Amino acid sequence: MSNTAPAENAVIKTSYGDMTLAFWPEVAPKHVENFKKLAREGFYDGTAFHRIIKGFMIQGGCPNTKKGARGMPGTGDPGYKIKAEFNDTAHVKGVLSMARAASPDSAGCQFFICHGDASFLNKQYTAFGQLVAGDDVLEKIAN
Repeated sequence: MSNTAPAENAVIKTSYGDMTLAFWPEVAPKHVENFKKLAREGFYDGTAFHRIIKGFMIQGGCPNTKKGARGMPGTGDPGYKIKAEFNDTAHVKGVLSMARAASPDSAGCQFFICHGDASFLNKQYTAFGQLVAGDDVLEKIAN
């Protein structure tokens, strides 16, 4: 019998369909826990992908994208920052990573899913999961 808990996935429900993400707690445990905590609390409910760059990534998770929210989309946070967990994971299509400001330790709630090779982000942004279902949805949003 194993002591390890079964892997948890996140399902992002969009107007284009669902995307399923698998987490990598072995390389970024604090980022995985933070994302799961925010999701369980309903923090991400009603948010939109506010930054979409075809061939690069789609970015979401900003509370300022919720209906009726004040503040510029892309500038919101959960009221705290988390320390970077840079790792050797390549930023390639389907990788889930945390968005941040100029400071390495400025991530909070915003995340992105790579739509293409973004290797220039390697070891500078915390990759913490990957798309395991819904590639067609990623394509629809990115396009």
